[in-house]
Amino acid sequence: MYFENILINYWILIGLLAFFVLLFIPAPYGKFANKHSKFLIPSRTGWILMEIPASLITIIFVYINFQNLNLIQLFLFFLWNLHYLHRSLIWPIRAKISHKKMHVSIALLAFLFNLINATLQSYWIIFIGTYEQTSIIFYFGFLIFFVGMYINIKSDNILMNLRTKNEDYAIPTGFLFNKVSSPNYLGETIEWLGWALLTFNFAGFVFFIWTLFNLLPRAISTHKWYLSEFKDYPKNRKIFIPYIF
Repeated sequence: MYFENILINYWILIGLLAFFVLLFIPAPYGKFANKHSKFLIPSRTGWILMEIPASLITIIFVYINFQNLNLIQLFLFFLWNLHYLHRSLIWPIRAKISHKKMHVSIALLAFLFNLINATLQSYWIIFIGTYEQTSIIFYFGFLIFFVGMYINIKSDNILMNLRTKNEDYAIPTGFLFNKVSSPNYLGETIEWLGWALLTFNFAGFVFFIWTLFNLLPRAISTHKWYLSEFKDYPKNRKIFIPYIF
């Protein structure tokens, strides 16, 4: 366990560094992409390539260790892939991003992150965590996971429909968009909080922290962008948490 704990601690420090960098330099994709860079790739291709390792790694771990896994462990891997197969295949195919570009550095960094993170999650679930029986925390985590997934997917669908109606960016409305600028990021953060409770191990909680470190700065940048681009942007909308922040 000593080596694993050292690795996780360094992983947290890297996430903290990324948090402070993203507070001042928005990740260069979507509305923040440098459209004149020579190192751009199609966004759809980038999303698929950078997200698919999160599923493939866990599938490999399950295949190799299948005979030693119990139903709870298999259920955790099922939930993980429920999210990442949607994120790596369904969302990129459905999203109206055929004309968008992504900086290759974003795809490479995300690919590396998903490679490491999926390995850590798989290793902790299979070799370190104890999953002989469920508890109230497990069921509470399951509920939070699906609440977060629902918020995330519903918010993404609103953004997709908005892009269908408008070639240019427009102000999203409806659902939690009436309360915060980035409910899609809020939903994903809630989802991985549920995962942390479900797995109830160090790796799961560190992934939740990483998610917060990554998505909170994006939500702040997005909120500032909306305010600068739209004079009629609702002033009562919060950044990330309804009524609070």
